[in-house]
Amino acid sequence: MTGRPQWEDSLFELIRRTSVDLPGDVEEALRRALAREEKDARARWFLEGILANVEHARRTDTPLCQDTGALLFRFHVPVGFDTNALSAATRAAVARATRLGYLRQNTVDSVSGAVYQTNVAHGSPVFCFEQGARDTVDVRLIMKGGGSENMGAQYSLPCADPGAERNLEGVRRCVLDAVTRAQGNGCAPGVVGVCIGGDRASGHEHAKEQFLRRMDDRSRVKALARLEQRILRDATRLGIGPMGMGGIATLLGVKIGALSRLPASFFVTVSYMCWAFRRRGVLLGRNGGVQRWLY
Repeated sequence: MTGRPQWEDSLFELIRRTSVDLPGDVEEALRRALAREEKDARARWFLEGILANVEHARRTDTPLCQDTGALLFRFHVPVGFDTNALSAATRAAVARATRLGYLRQNTVDSVSGAVYQTNVAHGSPVFCFEQGARDTVDVRLIMKGGGSENMGAQYSLPCADPGAERNLEGVRRCVLDAVTRAQGNGCAPGVVGVCIGGDRASGHEHAKEQFLRRMDDRSRVKALARLEQRILRDATRLGIGPMGMGGIATLLGVKIGALSRLPASFFVTVSYMCWAFRRRGVLLGRNGGVQRWLY
């Protein structure tokens, strides 16, 4: 890995774009949701305000939300790539973005309560690396606010409260239970990422990985694709709506993945992402230059 300043510049630009510019597929989902609401409904007023905020943030180069969230980086790199140097360049880019106001000083020491001035600390930002036969470095960034993170849930099936057995119907009941319990908190309308299976830790990671999918895609597993669409339809009937104030647009999307599991365990993990669905990606060359923006 050479030319570290160029790496830092490219990663800084990824952070800036993610913070201030909602991806087009998410904005389009919000506009479709607006079109479905009744003319004089409160839901329509909220969605119009959200879309005005999206346009304002893009025009003024300011963060979409005051909670710039936890930074979750996923890197796909060539075999043998220097991930230590890449981590250092990313931390430098995070510190720079914080100094320039694209990130809030959003990282707190859990023991002392002290704020980390640069957002660089133990566990911040979060990195995940995968090596493979490739020439470029694929970087994906999710900025996940604390309010939406608080709305996540994990179920161990069978689960009596939502009446969930160990099957896809049980999964459906768990997801709708999590959305119902949220009652619009976490800044609805949002997107849920779901993992069926895994263990407690891998379930949360895989559920969040679903947020890297485009809004218009469907699971390659037909049974899961059908389940995604059914839950999305069912959510419109809950009447929760934007910010929990009533309406059709309770969810913008449902993305479900699955991992293998142990016979004794059947976890359903639900991660919630608010309407400020901040995720971007970029392909970088061997010297750190931008080859293509994703999303």
